[in-house]
Amino acid sequence: DLLQDGFGEHPFYYCLVAEVQNEEQIERSYTVGYAMYYFTYDPRIGKLLYLEDFYIMEPYQGLGIGSEILKILSQAPLETNCSCMQFLVVIWNQPSVEYYMRCGASDLSTEEGWHLFRFNEETLLRMAAE
Repeated sequence: DLLQDGFGEHPFYYCLVAEVQNEEQIERSYTVGYAMYYFTYDPRIGKLLYLEDFYIMEPYQGLGIGSEILKILSQAPLETNCSCMQFLVVIWNQPSVEYYMRCGASDLSTEEGWHLFRFNEETLLRMAAE
């Protein structure tokens, strides 16, 4: 459950939310983007922040909202002594790939030759039963 997992007694993730005010009703605002992340550990590099999902609604892209979220988000791994922030970008999202590269991100798929794998629930059940 999204609410329980993120806002329960032991949150599994954290979220930054970008909101804009409703032009007709100043006291109301609505969400236009978010960054969902969590902390994890890699024995080779130590503590790290993993950015699981990052999205800005299309009409609000290019306005600096995403850059501001990343600026705020970049403080979290620094404050918790993490070695880095990692994330995935789908191969067809070339504008985002280019943006992150301009910001100084390293593309581990080309630099370190990593492949991303996943075991789905069906496979996990089969493996556990063998």
